[in-house]
Amino acid sequence: MNPGEVNLTLLRRTLVISGLLVFSLLVTSCKKSPFPGYELIDGGVYYKLLVFGEDRRTAKPGDYVNVDIAYYTLNDSLFFYGRRTLQLTEPEFPGSIDYCFMAMAEFDSASFIISAQGLFEKTLNTELPPFLQPGDFMKVNIKMHLIRTEEQYIREKEEFLAWIRDFGEYEQTVLRNFIEHKEIKAKPTPSGMYFLPIKKGNSTKKVNRGDIVTVHYEGRFLNGKFFDSTIKRNQPFDFVYGTEWQVIKGLEEAISYMTEGEKAIVIMPSELAWGRQGSSTGIIPPFTSVIYEVELLKIESRAGRR
Repeated sequence: MNPGEVNLTLLRRTLVISGLLVFSLLVTSCKKSPFPGYELIDGGVYYKLLVFGEDRRTAKPGDYVNVDIAYYTLNDSLFFYGRRTLQLTEPEFPGSIDYCFMAMAEFDSASFIISAQGLFEKTLNTELPPFLQPGDFMKVNIKMHLIRTEEQYIREKEEFLAWIRDFGEYEQTVLRNFIEHKEIKAKPTPSGMYFLPIKKGNSTKKVNRGDIVTVHYEGRFLNGKFFDSTIKRNQPFDFVYGTEWQVIKGLEEAISYMTEGEKAIVIMPSELAWGRQGSSTGIIPPFTSVIYEVELLKIESRAGRR
């Protein structure tokens, strides 16, 4: 290497190490925390860095971020995981989850402790899950994949939509051929779902927003291959109906048509399932229609469970 050349790898490592040292100084200057390993930072959230990304431009209100996000109780019990793209807004209250996103740069991974009530009641506009109580804290683990300005996001979205338009048309053709081959006579709902009841319920009880529902389901592709089953796991699934990010849109819609004890087969296009990106695990490809057999085992009101 010529004396005038710069070793970019060495320079990058030096900058990262320098950034870590600065970060260390910032953390040690933060207020003491009641949660070991976490530091209280601006916005009233508790923060622990897990992975330090090299690009140190942090997200700000108006930016779009693509993240893996997981919710845990304080004893590390996972109750939600998913990949989401969302636009950040100005935080509306101390401890808002928006402060978590804005503390991160691209490729960072971090763990936060925030108010459960703040997330569910103020941000998601829903009730607390039954296993959390008013005043409880919870953990939110975030992996920041991308940060885009609004202009960048709109441009990239338009380019992406132009590129994948043919894939969407192909999915519609496959789904239409499947419906014709199976001689399914039911009409699709306005969203494009085919709802086929196969067992009547044992009551007239229907679900309301905020109810706790217990379901068994089996999910499979149009070729019949299974990709998920609570029956095989012998573990029914509970969730709060109407709570964002709990289940895919198609399952929520299907359950809205059902009474307690009812079983149905549901055929749904990808826009009601995992959409253009597919599942974060990679099991469900983009633009993939799926079939669910769903049994609504129980409906409980929040007040009734308490």
